[in-house]
Amino acid sequence: MAVTPIGVSVLLYEDVSRLLRDPRLRGPGDDILTMQGITDGRLFRRNREILLFMDGEDHHRLRRLVAKAFTPRAVDRLRPLMRQAFGAALAAVVPHGRCDAVPDLCERYPIHVICALVGVPSDDWPLFSKWADIILQSLSFDVGSKLEMIETAIEEIDAYVSDLIDDHRRHPGEDLLSELIAVEEQGDKLTSAELLAVTNMILVAGTDTTRNQLGLTLHAFATNTHQWQLLRSNPELVPNAVEETIRFSAATGGLPRVAIDDIELHGVTIPAGTFVALLSGSANHDPAVLDRPDELDIGREVPSGFTLLTFGGGPHYCLGASLARAELQEALSLAAPALPDLQLDGEVLWREPFGIWGPRSLPLRWSTTDQRH
Repeated sequence: MAVTPIGVSVLLYEDVSRLLRDPRLRGPGDDILTMQGITDGRLFRRNREILLFMDGEDHHRLRRLVAKAFTPRAVDRLRPLMRQAFGAALAAVVPHGRCDAVPDLCERYPIHVICALVGVPSDDWPLFSKWADIILQSLSFDVGSKLEMIETAIEEIDAYVSDLIDDHRRHPGEDLLSELIAVEEQGDKLTSAELLAVTNMILVAGTDTTRNQLGLTLHAFATNTHQWQLLRSNPELVPNAVEETIRFSAATGGLPRVAIDDIELHGVTIPAGTFVALLSGSANHDPAVLDRPDELDIGREVPSGFTLLTFGGGPHYCLGASLARAELQEALSLAAPALPDLQLDGEVLWREPFGIWGPRSLPLRWSTTDQRH
């Protein structure tokens, strides 16, 4: 455990795993904003309406309504679309032997998938890429300087999704938004404001996390080329490779919580009201539970007591975990045979290290002639 200017950080696997399920901790709600002096406005109100920052019965009810769209079986139905979307992006760059993976491979792919899941026209994906970039800056500790830009983006996406909801009321389809509208009209206490907030959350979170994780995954292989060759020779390792790269280099390295009661940890009292950062990224590299944790090894044998903590745990376990895994599996299944001798092709530019992290620019190159025999 480490003391920080705003609270404490928990680093060890055993502690993070246990505290993720501890009822004495809650989601951060609007704490990140109030500690920066923001106590009103569009962003403040929106934070009180989204699942990530909710607890109790409202959280349970909304999560139950949305969860069925993210079961492994529901996600598997999207795999053909994933293969088509990523395959098209890959085909456009393979003959050139180089690309910037962020705009060319990582950005469009998950947005096409999440738009199809929710029921958004795929031609509008650039809008959600832009809005996600801006809105997720609300997770930083410099929100004040960006507040006007963030609230404008929320206003724009609210207007878009409101029109989308009206259109789906008139013309329902086989998508998540149509299902949620049907639930609302059956009187399951899903208000119009909740419907708007849930849809926005899925669209923003579902685009940004996966595009950054895919960028980190490609970076991990481009800097560990022996592992890329191992994957190319052993395509059955794709599921292992996804789990290992998410562990090795995660787009979300920490899970914010707030103590609602005093908590004793290693003889130290964490007072109620303290901001607690559960550093899942650090916990996933804890040598007490994993051998050679700082090495990328897609063939590693994971101990029976080890569970990947990147997606959290307890009541706030990531709803989109199955979707993210499937998207990464399909991308690697196509990329590995198509990109021989994958490596970096210049300087990598990184996002600011808060909230969701990943490359802003990832120049890659590969052989245009497959050298495998």
